[in-house]
Amino acid sequence: MDATGDGTASSTTPTSTPMIRLRGLGKRYDDGTVAVHDLDLDVPRGSLTVLVGPSGCGKSTTLKMINRLIEPTHGRIEVDGRDVTDLDATQLRRGIGYVIQAVGLFPHQRITENVMTVPLLLGESKRAARERAEHLLDLVGLDPARYGRRFPHQLSGGQRQRVGVARALAADPPVLLMDEPFGAVDPVVRVRLQEEFGRLQRDLGKTVVLVTHDIDEAIAMGDRIAVFAEGGRLAQHGTPLEVLARPADDFVADFVGAEKGLRRLSVVPLTADLLEPLDGLTGGDVQASVELGCTLEDALATMLLHDQPRLVVRDGAALAGVLTPGGLHRALRTSLAAV
Repeated sequence: MDATGDGTASSTTPTSTPMIRLRGLGKRYDDGTVAVHDLDLDVPRGSLTVLVGPSGCGKSTTLKMINRLIEPTHGRIEVDGRDVTDLDATQLRRGIGYVIQAVGLFPHQRITENVMTVPLLLGESKRAARERAEHLLDLVGLDPARYGRRFPHQLSGGQRQRVGVARALAADPPVLLMDEPFGAVDPVVRVRLQEEFGRLQRDLGKTVVLVTHDIDEAIAMGDRIAVFAEGGRLAQHGTPLEVLARPADDFVADFVGAEKGLRRLSVVPLTADLLEPLDGLTGGDVQASVELGCTLEDALATMLLHDQPRLVVRDGAALAGVLTPGGLHRALRTSLAAV
């Protein structure tokens, strides 16, 4: 079932046909091991859905069944309304971007040639494929004039990961599958890649399914989160706030951790109704401020950084009001009531 904490469909479930629909999907191996158990899951168009859970819970298997790198034992997989078992597997994979942790670049090819691979396989001219590759390298923050003629071993881990994303986008696929894409880089680079990919996904509007074992990465990146439990069971599916505020069972509660109250700060926006009057403050009196619409986490971090008991909030060039610790507490309680 599509677990949302109360056993019913989430109120945020879209009414339009999902880009990816999984129904009764399962994978059982010959030795009896169940990797995925009767999975029902909808992935909305243009969304970033994160599959998260401990090792061995079936999330990577699910991802690989979508593009038929692994064939399901039973169930149905639809991509853009089509049953993928009716499609040629090779053609299906060429139309779905795929990014893995190890990147998988061809070591003997230069960076631009790596990105050109799929467009050439699909029949594009070398000129068109090269122009698209150079555009995508620029899009992911790698100057093609500087990096295009290098080989993969001449790039850092974070740079290779960007090339992997560019290559996955080269055929302009509507769907992008990502399996632990940022797990092999150091924490600072990982956060930057998460932020940059989030911006890129919003700009391009691709439908993304991303696998991770890191609940913080899932919360930071996902529009929706599917929490997998051992035995390939879908424990809960919902928005980050729904999962944090209303865990479906003890497993989900344990997985999101005792810090779930703090993690909610990262998904709740700062709104005008949380603010108190300025009480005569002007722009010249402000030592530290944040913008209306930032997350409560950003607001609290700024408050602590500057050791301020209250924080001025801007709305563009204007001053919108003052945020106090009481406003932060009220926002967290309100977010619980809204789920």
